[in-house]
Order: sequence, then structure tokens, then C-alpha cells
Amino acid sequence: MTTRKPIAVATNDSPQSQAAVLWAARRAERSGLPLVILHVVDDRWIAEPYPWIGVLEEAGDKLLQTAAGRIRGTFPISVTTRLLTGSVGGSLAKYSGKASMVVVGSGTGHPGGSLADRALQVAASSKVPVAVVGTRELGGRSGVVVGVDGSREATQAVAFAAAEADREGDDLTVVYAINAPDRVTDAGLLTTSLADLFTEEERIVLSETVAGLNEDYPSLRVNRVLETERGPVESLVDAASGARMLVVGSRGRGGIKRLLLGSTAHGVLKHLPCPTVITRIQAIKNKT
Repeated sequence: MTTRKPIAVATNDSPQSQAAVLWAARRAERSGLPLVILHVVDDRWIAEPYPWIGVLEEAGDKLLQTAAGRIRGTFPISVTTRLLTGSVGGSLAKYSGKASMVVVGSGTGHPGGSLADRALQVAASSKVPVAVVGTRELGGRSGVVVGVDGSREATQAVAFAAAEADREGDDLTVVYAINAPDRVTDAGLLTTSLADLFTEEERIVLSETVAGLNEDYPSLRVNRVLETERGPVESLVDAASGARMLVVGSRGRGGIKRLLLGSTAHGVLKHLPCPTVITRIQAIKNKT
């Protein structure tokens, strides 16, 4: 029996969460990991003696058994269930310490895209990578896309994405979107040579970000994209439109340290192009 931490997936039986459970089961099978299916009864608004809490817990148990039954009949993996109570985001984030990955559905539709409100809460405070899955058709997709921004922490997202792509035999596309100087707008303020130098310096940053991947993964094909016309969110959503997975860090170089989820990760989840993994930032100590 494996002692490795399971993949945990949350469900409320919505189409998005059903897709998340199926995605998590497939990943658990490929990874040789057990799967635990979670459901959270949000009891914050219920007074302690209120009798409906028992009804909600009973309904939650039935929902979990139904979800587990679908998986047990399809995938040869170990499947368990767990009923949690409390706030949805907080409960899943707390449980994340017992899992190797948390998988959630993309949430409900909002103007401007699919706003994964619960997914945002979980991704902001989870102790492990969080995969957000929508209802888009996944057949025929290939490749892993990762967003970088030149930060030291971005290399952790690249490491996760590279391992994922190499394991599944996919290409890896590393996207770095920058605000390059506009030669028309900045005419007279910035010479052409300085504008070119700025872009070249950022190209070097991109090269340094992927340095060492060929040594670690000799057969991995790495595509580097330096985007100078569009912002990070638009660039990543477009690059990942046909990808199997998109990987982004929870924070980046421009992020305010006290913010738990960066603007790029937040924006991508609002316009989810494919299953997207938010990697967790591991502390990097400064060398003295």
C-alpha cells in the first residue's frame, strides 16, 4: 500500500466539479496515487442547534458516495471520501497539507469569463499545487505552457511544468510577457538602440529561467516565447488555448509580498483556457 500523499479533489456535483473529479482520477491513475474526494458543508451560517446541519451532512455523504461510485467503476485506483465542514476555501486549504495536489472545479460563470471564486480562495492559501479544471473538451490537446516573469520563484513553476511535460512526453512552452518600450510613444525619450537593448536583456532573463532544463530532461523540447505586444494574462490564455496544461506561480516579480495570489494567476483563472495548476511558492533563502 502506497504511503505517498493522495490527490484530493473537491466536488459539489456541479458540471465543473464533475469534470475536476474525472481529471483528478485520471491523474491519480497515471501517477499511481490514491484519490480522496472531498465535499464541504458550509455551516458558517447555521446556528449550532439548527436541525438542517444533519440533513446537509447526510446529503453531502450521498453526493460523495455517488461521485466515488463513478470513479470506482472506471479507474483501478484507491478511492476514499471525506466530508468537511466550515468555509469551503478555508476547509480545502487546511486539508491540502494531507494531499500532494488539490483539484477544484472552475466555478460558475460571471461577466468577463469564468470566475473561479472558490478556486481563487483555495489557490491563495493551499500548501500544495492547486489544479483548476473547467468543462472545456480536453481531447486532442497537447503540450504544457508555463508563465514566467524573471523572478527566482518563477523557476519553481518551470520546474513543475518541465517535470510534467517530460513525464507525459509533451513539449514545454515557456512564455515571458514584458512591457517593451514603444518606439512611437517614447519617440525622443528612448533611442532605438536602447529599446533593442532592453528587449535583448529580457531575452537573456528568459534564457536564464530555462537554463539547465536540457541537462535535467535531455529529451524535452522547450519552446521559448518572449511576448512584447500583450500582457501576461492575454499571452498565457492564448498560448494555452490548445494545451493540455497551463502552469503559473501563485506570485511573481511584480507581486506585493503580502498578497497571496498574484494578478497573473488571478487573471488566468478568470479566463481558464485549459486545466491550470497554480504552484506554491517555496521559500528561497538569500545566499550570503
